[in-house]
Amino acid sequence: MPRISKNQLIKLQKKYRTDEAIGRLYNISRQAVHQLRRKYGIDPVTDKKEERNRHIVRLYNEGFGPTKLARMFGISVSQAYRIVHKE
Repeated sequence: MPRISKNQLIKLQKKYRTDEAIGRLYNISRQAVHQLRRKYGIDPVTDKKEERNRHIVRLYNEGFGPTKLARMFGISVSQAYRIVHKE
């Protein structure tokens, strides 16, 4: 396994966002990157989808339909339905 310092891992996380993407870069598993993060005490990058989903639900409650929301956010109509009925 390649040696990745704490500072390197923080920079990689800002650029590549996911453990899987960092793992692909170094040809190691996502789990190995996860273990390094835990070893160094680095939290995972927060998921921007949660913020997007809250925005979608708010717009839906204001009267926007799932088809319009799907176009606005670049997601499928079925995904828009799942988001508005899950929250």
